[in-house]
Amino acid sequence: MRYERIEEAVFKSRPNRFIAQVATEHGDEICHVKNTGRCRELLLPGARIWVQRNNSPKRKTALDLIAVEKNGQVINIDSQIPNKVAEEWIRNGNLFSENVKIFPETRYGNSRFDLYLEEGERRMYLEVKGVTLEENGVARFPDAPTERGVKHIRELIVCRKAGYLAGILFIIQMQGVCRLEPNDRTHPEFGEALRAAADAGVQIMAVDCLVTPDSVRADKAIEVRL
Repeated sequence: MRYERIEEAVFKSRPNRFIAQVATEHGDEICHVKNTGRCRELLLPGARIWVQRNNSPKRKTALDLIAVEKNGQVINIDSQIPNKVAEEWIRNGNLFSENVKIFPETRYGNSRFDLYLEEGERRMYLEVKGVTLEENGVARFPDAPTERGVKHIRELIVCRKAGYLAGILFIIQMQGVCRLEPNDRTHPEFGEALRAAADAGVQIMAVDCLVTPDSVRADKAIEVRL
């Protein structure tokens, strides 16, 4: 995935989870934060960031916050990008062949899953999670409690018991991590549900990404340690 109209800026503050105050070459501006997670270890005053400009008159703000630098590394925090990265990764022959049919936002039971895959007799419901939290080389998810995430995991177990393939794909929006772990400290229920899903035959996968200020793409599989 590649972005257009990317500008470097400096993060100043985050009055609420939807907006940030940033400094650009045009002066101080309000920016939409495309990630409702906490991102406390990333969005620090003075942090180097990259924003996307869109001057549509229909928008409340002209900017979207796309990426942030942490310890010299660019981390993508756009919560809308993991599904697109996952679809590109799958179409490149991962999980299924390049002939796979991919259907986004497909409902099963009481949940709507990010992707539904079909190839021959194989059918799979797949939930995609973007990961931006890294601690000492370990990627962790979630960075805030997510009851919706737990609900999706439990529905994937139902899918698996009904005979479908089922999986969770963590898109780690950075490089440099050695493994992914559930963030039991922040949301132990999510970790418990994830381990129950693995025991039920749900595939738990993680892939890191090559990230620049204006691009992001899946790179290699990362160990998941439950």
